[in-house]
Amino acid sequence: MSVWIAILATAAGCYFAKLLGLLVPATALERPLVQKLAALLPVALLAALTAQQTFATGQHLVLDARAAGLVAAAVALVLRAPFLVVVGAAVAVTAGARVLGG
Repeated sequence: MSVWIAILATAAGCYFAKLLGLLVPATALERPLVQKLAALLPVALLAALTAQQTFATGQHLVLDARAAGLVAAAVALVLRAPFLVVVGAAVAVTAGARVLGG
């Protein structure tokens, strides 16, 4: 029964968070600082997710083949490679590092 309480509490929390967003006055959303932060927020969230997925295993920080793949993807991005090339480079370098690293 506690699982259903958690599900209902989460659903209610999501509903109220959305409702709170709808109640924000339009004048507050039109401020330049708010617009600038709203534009940067997805980038920050994606960077945090990438760092967490690359350098964490469970509760521990690790430095393994995934970091090499991330570096390869970053180099490909700096060289303005197409997205599929970036992904392919990251996959190939990660796989190679895993093969060489054992």
